[in-house]
This record gives sequence, C-alpha cells and structure tokens, in this order.
Amino acid sequence: MVIGRILAPIFLLPALLFGALFFDSDSNREAEIVRAFDLPPAFLNDPKLQKIISKKRTEYQRHGFFKSLNQAYLFIPMIKDILVHSDVPDEFLFLAMAESGFSIDAYSHKKASGVWQFMPETGRTFGLQINDYVDERRDLVKSTKAAITYLETLHARFNKWYLAAIAYNCGEGRLYRAIKKAGTDNISVLLDEKKRYLPRESRNYIRKIVALTLLASDEDFMINQEYAYLLNRANAYSIAQVKVSRGERISRVAKLINMPAYKLTSLNPHLKYDFVPPKNTQYTIYIPYVKLNEFRQNYKPAPLETFYMLHHVEAGDNLSRIGKKYRVPYKMIKEFNRLHTNMLRIGQKLVIPLSKPLDLKNGKYTVKRGDSLEAIARIFETTVSSLKKLNNIKGSLIRVGDRLSIYD
Repeated sequence: MVIGRILAPIFLLPALLFGALFFDSDSNREAEIVRAFDLPPAFLNDPKLQKIISKKRTEYQRHGFFKSLNQAYLFIPMIKDILVHSDVPDEFLFLAMAESGFSIDAYSHKKASGVWQFMPETGRTFGLQINDYVDERRDLVKSTKAAITYLETLHARFNKWYLAAIAYNCGEGRLYRAIKKAGTDNISVLLDEKKRYLPRESRNYIRKIVALTLLASDEDFMINQEYAYLLNRANAYSIAQVKVSRGERISRVAKLINMPAYKLTSLNPHLKYDFVPPKNTQYTIYIPYVKLNEFRQNYKPAPLETFYMLHHVEAGDNLSRIGKKYRVPYKMIKEFNRLHTNMLRIGQKLVIPLSKPLDLKNGKYTVKRGDSLEAIARIFETTVSSLKKLNNIKGSLIRVGDRLSIYD
C-alpha cells in the first residue's frame, strides 16, 4: 500500500479567491485586480467591461453566483492551492470559470475538454495523457498544473498576463499576428472594435475574466448570494491523492472506504472506465480527505483476477479468437461487456477481465499466435516505432515465442 501526497486542505473563505489580498477600499480592490493582469487602471472604465459586469451581476442575482460553482466546491480549494504555489496570479482561477463555468464535463464542438478546456494536441504537449483509458484534461490536478505551465509559457513569450490570457483563448499565432498588425500590444488598441485585430470572442475574453474576478471580490454581493453555505460545504470535504494498483476498479475502492461508487467516480472524471489504466504499476486517484484513514487501513492491491484492459476489435476478430488471445473464456468477455449477440464490429472496444497482466514480466512480453506489433503497441499504450527501436526489429515480422521489450 502506497499513499500519495495529501492535498493540503484549503478553506474556501473570502481569502480563498484572493489569497493574501486585503483591500482598504473598493477602488484599491479593483486596482489590485487589474494590476494582477498587468492591465492599466483605465481598463476599469472600459464600457464593454462595465456592461459585462452589469450583465453578470444581474444574472447572478437571479440565479445565484455559485450556480456554476455548485459542483466545483470540492476542487476550487485544490486549484487555488496549486495556483498559490505557482507564478501565475491567483485571479486566473476565473480563467477556468470563463472557459468552462467550472464544469468538469465541459466539452466544446472544437473538442476542447475539461475545466481548463484543453484541445487534445495542446493537452498532450503539456503532459496530459489522452488514450483509451483516461482523458487527463478532466483530471483536476494534472490539468490545472498543465494550464499553469501553459500560461507561464505564454507569459514568458508575451511578457504580460492579459496577453497570456488572450493567447490562451485564441492561440499564440493569432495573438502574435494581431500585435504585429496593430503595431503594439496595448490593450486598448488590441480591443479596438472597428479595427478588429482580434476575434470578437477573444476581445471579450479578458473582459469576462476581469468581470468575474471583480464580482467574486465583492464581499457584500457574495454574502448576499448565500456564499456562506457553499463555503462551509467546501471546508468539510477536501481531497487526498492515493495510489492504487494497475487495473484497480474504482467501485472496489469505493466499497473498501464505505462510500457510494458514483461519488468516487465523480472525483475521478478523467477515468473512462471503472478501472485505472493497466500500463503503470500504480495509478493515482482522488478520494475525500475524510476517507484517507479508511483507505490506509483497508486497501490492498486487487487480486490478479480483477485486472482489466481494453481490446480494439480488428478485421477477423471474433469472441472465441479474442478469448484465446487473452486466455479468457469468451462467454466471460460477452457477459462482462453485456453483449446480446456474438456479432462484433471493427473498432469496437471490449473490456477484457484478465487472470494475469498479459505475461508482462520484467518489462517483456511473450508473443502469442495472432499477435501483431500494432496490436501489442495498442495494448501497452506505446507505439510500433518504439517497439521496433527497443527490439531492433527492421520490418514488421514477429514470431510466436519472441520476447519483446515493451518499455525503455
């Protein structure tokens, strides 16, 4: 049993949203906020910013400011904790709100996903795994760290936080061309409504983030919107990170720590199935901090018969052939995947319950009848080129009984 680092509990008090910022007056509060984004004080007088603030205030007075935060009360302290220990201003918490409304399930028509709305390519660039088993754009800790790294990269290039925020929305290339065309990175010029150096969405993007930040810093407004209720919910329910064995089922862990499986699943929305990826020896999941002692006392690695992985149906596959490949009765595969017939379609994904982790010993796999480099690469979440390089394979031919190194 290995316990991961515990996320420090951060209480969701008024200071949660703004760390150590203390204001003597509304004007000082507003000045500190625009300064955090490297914006000039005059930006507060921007007519469109004031219009957005007024609109948002009306919306939130009608529906409650924390309607979009209601499902986020568990992880806002976690995001804040990560931001506090970075060079990114705390106010960028509201970039996430502008991107997704703090919805874990947010998914755009452009295929952006998660609270920070990463595109697949950008997510992978900043270290997020996106594969058959997980989509770490929806991992609240990893995606937040990736977003911070991305924002720091953008700030290093453009040297102002408001430019980093705009680039996060429209892309580095698009912002660079806008600055070149405008001949300046001055915010009032870049947001010119007639020249339209930037897309309309990007022109309003920085305004929306600043508007949300200003509203969240208005203590009178927040208290009037039943703020205290959500603060107390967050105080009682912080998160801890723990490590489980590969292929472990989330539902089994939930049972061991006496909580409903659906609640534990909701804390791990990056997992596509009820089990963690089979590639690594261990995998980190999130549990309520109050359940940490129960986990320490009750968790032991799952027995081998609960090891799971995915199989992609290929041309020529049938349940019998797949069962022989993994040494699993085909009826078990059919039952586990709730198949009503024996008919399969190419590209279909089947969950395979294994009796042992595919004979992977000391990082080596023994080739069996019907194996191919493509299939082995997919199973172990690696690439054909990597397998060829590690095993000095020139073509694509492999033989039954060959021992292949899987990982470097």
